[in-house]
Amino acid sequence: MIRRTTTKFAALAVAAGAGLVLTAVGPAQAAFPAGDGSDRAVATCGTPGLRIAFAERLGGGMSHAGGTLELKNTSGRSCALRGYPGLGLEDARHTPLPTRAVRGSTWYADDPGNKLVVLRPGQAAQANVSWTHSGTEPRKAAYLQVTPPAATTHRTIELDDMVDFGELRVTAVAHEVPVRG
Repeated sequence: MIRRTTTKFAALAVAAGAGLVLTAVGPAQAAFPAGDGSDRAVATCGTPGLRIAFAERLGGGMSHAGGTLELKNTSGRSCALRGYPGLGLEDARHTPLPTRAVRGSTWYADDPGNKLVVLRPGQAAQANVSWTHSGTEPRKAAYLQVTPPAATTHRTIELDDMVDFGELRVTAVAHEVPVRG
């Protein structure tokens, strides 16, 4: 499911502030160097060209939970991601819940840093997400909204968990985000 977010202008401001060149692919699409030494540019991965799902769900002691998000390029062209996915919680009726996303390392993985990730068709990037569910001001979240970096729309995936304070921790995207032991 793809939904329009209200971050369109924020994404444009971030892209412009980072010195990225806007292209004719769309208002929030940016061009990145291909990373192969050529002069060609690679467009930002848009939500319609990505399959977003949990590659694995993680559980652990001390009331922690999480998962490795996979953002797979399903388009027929290379595209690029840079930064952190946007996250939001929804209840069973798809009503947004108050959510706070904290960027950086999570309970399960170190933050790989804000680096360019070029995805050829069929390749995937990862980001790690974690939260606690100890019952401290819990929010019952049936779904998780995931907005790819620099995108203006999101996909909604199943979550079905309690999230304390509505707080999610998330790493930047990378080709691989190794989970700690």
